[in-house]
Amino acid sequence: MTTKEFPYHIGDVVEGEVTGLQPYGVFVQLDEDHQGLIHISEINHGYVSNVEDKFTIGQKLKVKIIDIDEFTGKMSLSIRALKKLATSNKPAKNAWPKKRHAPKIGFVSIEEQLPGWVEEALQKMATK
Repeated sequence: MTTKEFPYHIGDVVEGEVTGLQPYGVFVQLDEDHQGLIHISEINHGYVSNVEDKFTIGQKLKVKIIDIDEFTGKMSLSIRALKKLATSNKPAKNAWPKKRHAPKIGFVSIEEQLPGWVEEALQKMATK
């Protein structure tokens, strides 16, 4: 099977009908001659516990073709690729504090630095 006679291409968004449900994914019939699989990992961002809770046989779906096996013509489909990933604007809970240090120019010996480091460590211990 060559890609010239194959009517679908990677990246196409097409509509199909659910023809089968398995624990690992959903089979979708795109047309009379072409079928693909939506693997459970391509259904949604995050964890999907049970495929049968989300889909029924005969249900119409809009899917994106993410891979085509050029030898067998089998297609990997995705619903997840059509969805926006939900993001949050709030900072991470335990984000590292941002400290601004004065630019250090030149070389300072460890002997000269040690008293400052000890003082800084003692201050951190006192605040905990």
